[in-house]
Amino acid sequence: MKADIHPAYHTVKVVMTDGTEFETRTTWGKPGDTLNLDIDPKSHPAWTGGTAQLLDRGGRLSRFQKKFGGLGK
Repeated sequence: MKADIHPAYHTVKVVMTDGTEFETRTTWGKPGDTLNLDIDPKSHPAWTGGTAQLLDRGGRLSRFQKKFGGLGK
C-alpha cells in the first residue's frame, strides 16, 4: 500500500434524530467531531414503511403494474 495517499481514518460520534449516539470510524471530518443526522433509518419512510405514496400519472410505474400486475396472483 502506498504511503500518504489515503485519507485519515478516525473515530467520530454520530447522533441520530432521536438523540441516541454511537461511535464509528470514518474519513469524514476530524477526529472527535460529531455528526448530527437529519434523516436516519429510524425516521425515514424508506426504512419505516411510512405513509409516503408514489405518485405516477400514467408513467413507468403504471406501465409496469399493467404489464406485470397479475404475476403474483
